[in-house]
Amino acid sequence: MCHIFLQHQDGFMNVPIMFFREVDALNKIIIHWNLSGKLNLTTDPCSQNAPWAPENANPRVACDCTGSTCHITNLKIYALDIFGEIPQELFLLKELMNLNLGQNVLSGPLPAEIGQLSKMQYLSLGINNLTGPVPPELGNLNKLISLSFSSNNFNGTLPTQLGMLTSLQQLYIDSSGVSGPIPQELANLKALQILWASDNGFTGMLPEFFGTLTELIDLRIQGTSLEGPIPTSFGALTKLVNLRIGDLSKEDSTLDFLKNQTNLSILSLRNSRVSGEIPERIGTFAKLQYLDLSFNKLTGQIPNSFQNFSLLQNLYLGNNSLSGDLPSNIISPNLIALDVSFNPISGNLPPNFAKVGFSMNVLGTSINANSLLDRKAIRMLQCLQNECTNQVQASSFSIKCGGMEQTSSSGIKFDNDSENLGASSLYTNSNDQWAVSNTGNFISNPNGPQYIVTTETQITNTLDSELYKTARISPSSLRYYGLGLENGKYNVELHFAEITMDDSQSWKGLGRRLFDIYIQGERVVQDFNIQKEAGGSERALIKTFKANVTNTIIEVHLFWAGKGTCCIPFQSTYGPLVSAVHVYQASNAGFSAKRDKKHVGKLVGIAVGSAAGFLIMSSIFYLWWIKDKSGHMQVHTNSPSKK
Repeated sequence: MCHIFLQHQDGFMNVPIMFFREVDALNKIIIHWNLSGKLNLTTDPCSQNAPWAPENANPRVACDCTGSTCHITNLKIYALDIFGEIPQELFLLKELMNLNLGQNVLSGPLPAEIGQLSKMQYLSLGINNLTGPVPPELGNLNKLISLSFSSNNFNGTLPTQLGMLTSLQQLYIDSSGVSGPIPQELANLKALQILWASDNGFTGMLPEFFGTLTELIDLRIQGTSLEGPIPTSFGALTKLVNLRIGDLSKEDSTLDFLKNQTNLSILSLRNSRVSGEIPERIGTFAKLQYLDLSFNKLTGQIPNSFQNFSLLQNLYLGNNSLSGDLPSNIISPNLIALDVSFNPISGNLPPNFAKVGFSMNVLGTSINANSLLDRKAIRMLQCLQNECTNQVQASSFSIKCGGMEQTSSSGIKFDNDSENLGASSLYTNSNDQWAVSNTGNFISNPNGPQYIVTTETQITNTLDSELYKTARISPSSLRYYGLGLENGKYNVELHFAEITMDDSQSWKGLGRRLFDIYIQGERVVQDFNIQKEAGGSERALIKTFKANVTNTIIEVHLFWAGKGTCCIPFQSTYGPLVSAVHVYQASNAGFSAKRDKKHVGKLVGIAVGSAAGFLIMSSIFYLWWIKDKSGHMQVHTNSPSKK
């Protein structure tokens, strides 16, 4: 083979015949991103024996040398924290087919020159800090099979030119910062199999043309400003394996579009204003492992066909208006979590409710739990009926969320809350003063089902660092209840510190956790970002709210509305997080304990825990049907207004 010599800053390197410009551009890219220690091209950059040549190498350079001239076709610089803007030299590598710059800290705009790399098939820019509009020149890359620019800080609308990418099979644009209507031109992407579009500012109707993308197997669109209904055209998406739609507004949807989606393994339509009855045919979707229809407006009975699921592991039906009896055999062989809370469901507990590894939440239902002959359950029942055995009602309670009992520097004793909760469970503390309820499952968590996080790092901005070193987390809904309280005005202090997302200069510092806070059923904070409000990670933050108690109960509800990044620094990093709760009575001046019959009722229930880890609470909420538009229970109306 003929060779030529190219001058290199460290001397000469011997390379096959190839474009001088490509090698020179690559060396300048290496210098620009300070990669000389990882990618030192002192030998033939296209050598198959070079340390950067194998497919699993990182960084990686690979070439196509099938002709008399070699060309650089693959460049991977993945998760190496390269920073700064994308250099113009990158666009001299005209033969690039695979470019992976994901999980770095690249900033500035994505240059329009990206459209010159017309042979590109795989382009990954996800998890960076790129800004500005998404360049329409991406539409020139008509050979693209996979495109990712998720988890960036772009602005503006998606360019209509993306509809020219007719070979595209995978499109990852979640948490990218784009907004506005979803372009109709995306209807041309007939080969599309994967579309992740959650956590963006999309507006307008959920596009009907999505139903024409019949090759889709994975569609995720949660945490946007899109409006319903879910189009009936979605019934044509029969290849779907994973469908996650959530947080739709305005128009109601139905489940009529679910007809022949028998390949579904994950189906989540949480918080999507879905109304009407649940069709029996969904029980024939034999491959379902995860079904979430919670926080909707569903009516009627739970289909008997739900007893036939053989693979289902998680079933969430809470916060609807479902009625009738709970099917006796609904706990199918593989089911590990069942949530039917806050529905007027009746009947008896399933006979196998206490099986090992199973968690169930029937809080706010009329299910008969007389079979639970547990002393603690009896005490809990009495307390929730305003018949606590304590002669004096409490005027405060404090909880160390996810951790052991400890006393703060100001002398406040925070109760132990280290109980391991399941994916649908409720736990009551030993003196029946408070309870905690969790629903949801971190589907892709590499660490398994975990609802408590810890850190050994010192927490700043506080004298009580230990108070913030553990926290409860939830992928969906986390509620704390104060029980047996004196009626009156209360201050609710919520303690936070972001201990799983860091604020370093690494790509691991690019995550955003967002959730909503409800006190007594009223949303008091929307899109709460602990890290942003505290001024960084591992910094203590206390948020204080006012609340009225008129029925001896207070509810604090932390709710994930589909927003924030999902996967930084690892998969399933999202949802509510809280370090401690401190509730105490304020001045009684001007408070009226007169009950509002429209919004106040008794909470009647039973709680029990067993050695098998089974946690359940069965109760009757007189006020279960009094919900706001998101399906949140209204305990009292005199809380701060929604924002």
